[in-house]
Amino acid sequence: MNISTADRLQHTGEYYFSQKLREIEAMNQAGVAVINLGIGSPDLPPHPSVIEALNTTAEQPNTHAYQGYQGSPALRQAIADWYQLSYQVELNPANEILPLLGSKEGIMHISMTFLQAGDEVLIPNPGYPAYRAAAQLSGATPVDYDLTAATHWQPDLEALARRDLSRVKLMWLNYPHMPTGAPADRAVLQRLVAFAAEHHILLVHDNPYSFILNDNPQSLLAVPGARDVALELNSLSKSHNMAGWRVGMLVGRAEWLQQVLRFKSNLDSGMFLPVQRGAIAALGLGADWFEQLNATYQARREQVFNLLTTIGCTFDRQQTGLFVWGAIPAGYADGYALSDELLHQAKVFITPGGIFGSNGNDFIRVSLCQSESVLTAALERIITARSSAPVSSTM
Repeated sequence: MNISTADRLQHTGEYYFSQKLREIEAMNQAGVAVINLGIGSPDLPPHPSVIEALNTTAEQPNTHAYQGYQGSPALRQAIADWYQLSYQVELNPANEILPLLGSKEGIMHISMTFLQAGDEVLIPNPGYPAYRAAAQLSGATPVDYDLTAATHWQPDLEALARRDLSRVKLMWLNYPHMPTGAPADRAVLQRLVAFAAEHHILLVHDNPYSFILNDNPQSLLAVPGARDVALELNSLSKSHNMAGWRVGMLVGRAEWLQQVLRFKSNLDSGMFLPVQRGAIAALGLGADWFEQLNATYQARREQVFNLLTTIGCTFDRQQTGLFVWGAIPAGYADGYALSDELLHQAKVFITPGGIFGSNGNDFIRVSLCQSESVLTAALERIITARSSAPVSSTM
């Protein structure tokens, strides 16, 4: 039978990493053993107390049933306490917090709840590809707004205000920014809140990197007036080494969260209770957890700086987050060319910046989610490949 796909998939391709991981896996099966420095999936475990909470709860006979769509009251209270302590943001756990099965699903839930054909969505370029895909699947039209090194990867709101914004319903933000590592700027966040209020735009701030190599964690909801125009996504994937656990949250205005719940409740049946108990333990960890975590990432980042210098890339040493963003050296058409060369000659995979938008074409992104020994091995492979390459080769 010839079964056609839905029109909504017309402009939505398979996620880049889904495709690339198949290529890397095929190389691995052929005996190549690629070193993957591409994906930001933490290689470190959660805190032992988190594992203990998961196991203890899972051993109880009455903890395996369906759970509530809004998560347990204890989890919502733990999130509220975490936001108060970490960001000085007060949230009502009864109706201003919606736990999610990872914040990525929240991107889709928000898009399907508020967007439809005829709406426009402001998407950062470069930015997380899921924003664009979710907009397209909702039927809305993605509209890029430029982020560049010249503006320190912050939006040019004056330029945006000069375009027709009458159909723009939603604007995606992400600070600390992925992939560039640009930190949140309080003054810029304040201007964004004022911009959204003036143009009647819903801001959605995606905030999973605020604790990684960042001394000043910020929430958009801490900005005066933000609750009237903004929602915020957050996650334990990066900050607590729980990527596979799929624990995220959407916080903000109660009536907006209730509308998102209308959509979400038709797609899942709640979060496994032992996972919720593990998340509660994670949210209760003190500052020493982040100090230890960031000491590890700091050491790894220095190694990545060395690797990028060896390749000939330039970069900002002050960037934050789980990755390092580097400008490619002269002689390459784009980051894809450099990425492919490293993969096939040195057997090291580094993400091309172009997957995040056209403004990323001249960049690459390196993950910090590999041990120091693996990063050392990657550097050694690159040095060996460069020394053995023909003189005419860029490598």
